Amino acid sequence: MTGIAIIGFGEAGQVYAQDLAGIANVRVWDKKFLSQHAELLRGLAGQIAVQPAGSLNEALDGADLVFSLVTASSALDVAKHAAPLLRAGQIFLDFNSVAPETKRAAAEVIATGAGSYLDVAVMAPVPPKRLATPLLIGGFAASLAADTLNALGCNARAASEHIGDVSAIKMCRSVMIKGLEALTTECLSAARQYGVEEAVLASLHASFPSLGWNDQLPHYLISRVAEHGVRRAEEMGEVVKTLQDVGVAGVMSQATQQVQAGLPARMAEQCVRYSDFTPFVWQEALDRLR
Repeated sequence: MTGIAIIGFGEAGQVYAQDLAGIANVRVWDKKFLSQHAELLRGLAGQIAVQPAGSLNEALDGADLVFSLVTASSALDVAKHAAPLLRAGQIFLDFNSVAPETKRAAAEVIATGAGSYLDVAVMAPVPPKRLATPLLIGGFAASLAADTLNALGCNARAASEHIGDVSAIKMCRSVMIKGLEALTTECLSAARQYGVEEAVLASLHASFPSLGWNDQLPHYLISRVAEHGVRRAEEMGEVVKTLQDVGVAGVMSQATQQVQAGLPARMAEQCVRYSDFTPFVWQEALDRLR
């Protein structure tokens, strides 16, 4: 069986670990295993039949594939720590949502050791499609890696032989996707307080009738900010870097970053959790946070 080390046991890491358990030998590692959350996370690993490692070195030992699924701010550090531990034949798959230059820096770091590096762009939220979430693979031998991942049940496609290309696709896409979430949150926050949200949504639906402005779209877009805004704001920092690296100012994306961070910050100030809004109704959520 293929040996897989999953570095980062957050939402995405847990999904991949659970779905690959039984198909592959899966070992997981997260720096939180050394924190006050260790018992909870190790218990969760046991529930989904994967082995929690005692260290990064232990996680990498015997792995054919290494999935790096950490936060954007930790992506390069994980590559730096993994590089001297990787052995010949081990492939480091960088799933993290970071700028192309960050991916290239990580690739250079991995190249100082014996392992190989591939750029992976996750092109949709991992839940609900889970292993079927579209992945773009970039780098030397991307086609072979895509075949290997697909044999494990993933939905991977080799898109470039160059590190950074698929992350550029992901980052540029995020300008639009995360921006739409932020715009919707800002638009309807104001419309709700003016008491004109129904007229605003009716106008949006008339202009874009296929999107679902009169149905679930507003709930979905604002819920993504409420649930994942902290992580999305961090990713938008990498989006801004992506834009500025090629001379694009990234003014809109900087504003998106502020809005993505702002809603979770208000929730934290009021000691409100996302689970308190289940099922998520945007009007009720924003009214509670007003």
